[in-house]
Amino acid sequence: MNRFIERLRRRSVILSDGAWGTMLQARGLPPGECPERWNLTRRDEVLAVARAYAEAGSEMIETNSFGGNKIKLKECGLDDRTFEINRLAAAISREAMGDDGIVMGSMGPTGKILMMGDVTPGEMYEAFAEQARGLEEGGADVAMVETMMDIEEARIALRAVRENTSLPVICSFTFDRTGMGEYRTMMGHSPAEVVRAMKEAGADMVGANCGHGIEQMVPIAREMRETDPDIPILVQANAGEPHVHGDKTVFDESPEVTASWVPQLLDIGIDVIGGCCGTTPEHIREIRKQIEAFNRS
Repeated sequence: MNRFIERLRRRSVILSDGAWGTMLQARGLPPGECPERWNLTRRDEVLAVARAYAEAGSEMIETNSFGGNKIKLKECGLDDRTFEINRLAAAISREAMGDDGIVMGSMGPTGKILMMGDVTPGEMYEAFAEQARGLEEGGADVAMVETMMDIEEARIALRAVRENTSLPVICSFTFDRTGMGEYRTMMGHSPAEVVRAMKEAGADMVGANCGHGIEQMVPIAREMRETDPDIPILVQANAGEPHVHGDKTVFDESPEVTASWVPQLLDIGIDVIGGCCGTTPEHIREIRKQIEAFNRS
């Protein structure tokens, strides 16, 4: 049985990892550089990030492939190496996790808008399909279609994974708070709409990541769980709201503050929790303490 599905069936909370981009930047990734290039040129640095999360207790870690679809890689002049980059990304995370841990093949958006005609559905499908094949070949257990804003793009990505690999699929979206206090994606989708659409499309898990600190994830997760009492839910929040200092974007929510909100998410009934931009292995360690306390109660 697939590692991810087998672990999910235990119905206990799973600890995932934290940020990748900001961790690589801390290890010397220059601003504007393509992170996925490091799978080819700085493998040891990528492996060090993966190992740091494994050592912090992450049961699931992602791959350095968020922008690894052919459309995004073309901006870096790496589109002809799409399969190789994703295969290596998964192989690196697999090495860090060993045989028992779960590797999530990160698949971020293309950066193109379908309704504007920037890309055709067919082109988008092929970009995600090639990425998914590379991730599976490298050892990924599940495809993590993440930081989505458009339900249609997420549907295409999910279908590309389903029709070209045997991987289960997580679909995670990023939401902003409106002036009315509601949460919507950039394309106007609510958490409830996302849950219904992705479940109908066949996602194995839905979720919310990026965009906010963990406090704002509480109402998003609650709306998702109220919409569907059964579907597995993932939450990966930023380390607070981003602040720009000089030429750097800083996330200043401490591991302790992040962890203080975890009990509320666990009470809502989420299934996977980790971090996004700005979070570190220290954040993961503090979250792990809350999960362990929850499981003992």
